Amino acid sequence: MQIPLFNTVLSWILKKRKYQVDMFLNHPVEVQNEVLYDLLSDAKQTYFGKQYGFIDIKSYESFAEKVPIQQYESIEPLIERNRRGEQNLFWPSKIQWFAKSSGTTNAKSKFIPVSDEAIDDCHMKAGKDMLCLFINNNEDTEIFKGKGLRLGGSSAIYEDNDTFFGDLSAIIIENLPLWADFSSAPSQKTALMSEWETKMDAIIKETIEEDITSLTGVPSWMLVLLNKVLEVTGKKNILEVWPNLEVYFHGGVNFNPYREQYKKLIPKKDFRYYETYNASEGFFAIQDRNNSDELLLMLDYGIFYEFIPMNEFQGESSKAIPLQEVKEGVNYAIVISTNSGLWRYLIGDTVKFTSLKPYRIKITGRTKHFINVFGEELVIENAEDALKIACSKFDTTIVDYTVAPIFMNGERNGGHEWLIEFTKSPNNFEGFTNCLDDSLKSLNSDYEAKRHLDMTIAMPKIHQAPEGLFYQWLKSKNKLGGQHKVPRLSNKRDYLEELLEMSQSEAS
Repeated sequence: MQIPLFNTVLSWILKKRKYQVDMFLNHPVEVQNEVLYDLLSDAKQTYFGKQYGFIDIKSYESFAEKVPIQQYESIEPLIERNRRGEQNLFWPSKIQWFAKSSGTTNAKSKFIPVSDEAIDDCHMKAGKDMLCLFINNNEDTEIFKGKGLRLGGSSAIYEDNDTFFGDLSAIIIENLPLWADFSSAPSQKTALMSEWETKMDAIIKETIEEDITSLTGVPSWMLVLLNKVLEVTGKKNILEVWPNLEVYFHGGVNFNPYREQYKKLIPKKDFRYYETYNASEGFFAIQDRNNSDELLLMLDYGIFYEFIPMNEFQGESSKAIPLQEVKEGVNYAIVISTNSGLWRYLIGDTVKFTSLKPYRIKITGRTKHFINVFGEELVIENAEDALKIACSKFDTTIVDYTVAPIFMNGERNGGHEWLIEFTKSPNNFEGFTNCLDDSLKSLNSDYEAKRHLDMTIAMPKIHQAPEGLFYQWLKSKNKLGGQHKVPRLSNKRDYLEELLEMSQSEAS
């Protein structure tokens, strides 16, 4: 097929999908109810479906009453039986793919089932929608005249008992349709290399002479790749290497801490940034407008959504509500039922709705990654918005950071201890600390109340991490690349203590 014809046909196919998107925009509750009833019907003869009487469920209320909210530990025995060869346990079609996920730093891996339906009707569909929404918003785009550079996970696919596991990105690459592989770089062989640093070198070698028009990957790891591209080529910015670059599709971590660095690397006024929200459990939301920081919740991917207000969160004992009962500005934990057989599953993420017509969200953090030792209820969204303000005022950017509590000890007040790796030190470190503190107060009234007169929480304590510390820490845990990320906030000091010890070792 000739390239111009291929691009024209592909663009036409993607634009047609917009009419289906409009359907769930106009009828969100009806579409979600249809998803739920289809899932229940499909799985009614499975072991799980029989156990919880799916055949008798005729309403959402009945579904919520009969089926318990579950975390991974509750369903792990069924998943392990599935991995040993048993089928029709929680989903009727054969499940042979498992996305290996250990969250942020947990030593114990999770194996999230990924059905063929989820690959086709969720992940692949979302990849097309990502392009569909972009080209509908940018009619003059020429991204299909070149190739998209994809930066996936660091793990290859491994076989075990006639099932396969690996990073979700590796599973997706293994199942890419011909058109997607044809228009992407690097090659599948390179994309699936397991050793991260060797793979980075191979990607650069394969792509620096290509006409790259789009980027897709996690911001922290894509930044490492782009800086290495400049190092290898000797160019001043990425546009000197890939002059037709138009858009960066990013997800996995909050983009705000990295935004200024990307602007310097890609100095193009009309360059587009499009955020996506996906995980091993499913693909959930996509930015649907240029220059927006909101994500459109995608309602027809075979995922039924429920939400738990975080001020009422009690893990598996929580009471969830359906989509039509959510309110703007409330922090919710997400519960999903999916076409991979996850039923009322707590994925661990939190979001808030910024719009109800249509349903748009912002990711606010994790149910386990926050600090609430003193009643301050500090979430990742607060931390990263405050960092953005302080970095802008003091002309700096950051590479990574983590925060942990300083526990009260006798007459000593508690507090928060930060470890931040800067691209360059703030020109006034004390001023940066004060600005960060003031910004947190303005963003979080609970934090402000606990900071009043230093009565409960003292001024934040900030350490500057040596260059490359977080990279070396992840490397020591064999967690370079892909979806692996540094834990931002924790109610414990474990991560921080490890990093501080590494930092002191390097200094000595």
